[in-house]
Amino acid sequence: MTFYDNGDDVVESHYTIPALFQGYPGIVHGGVQASILDEIAGRISLIADTHAFMMSVRLDVKYRHPVPIEEPLHIIARRKYLSGRYGQAQCMIYLADSKLASEAFVKLVRLPEEARISGDSSHVLGWRVDP
Repeated sequence: MTFYDNGDDVVESHYTIPALFQGYPGIVHGGVQASILDEIAGRISLIADTHAFMMSVRLDVKYRHPVPIEEPLHIIARRKYLSGRYGQAQCMIYLADSKLASEAFVKLVRLPEEARISGDSSHVLGWRVDP
């Protein structure tokens, strides 16, 4: 997945989930949807500081409509709250027709100092960060 942010409080991605990740024939597995929502939520803290990693401590997912495999999706995370240690995000997966398919409310906590990777960690994580 590729992530883009608005420089303030929103992270977005456009992604098509391959058939490999279907749970029911033709439908994306709910656990894959939850993972995508979790991943984009964690990017909220990176908007201002690419070293400010946070992890989810609570992920509440609502599945509203089945997500078909092989269909372009629009995935969005909106920052609801971000402090020194805690954060909160609302994340959504939209279908090609703009119908809300699934959403999550995510509580985040900053990683402890001893768990952080020092320096530019993007290559360690396999990320490409454009300037």
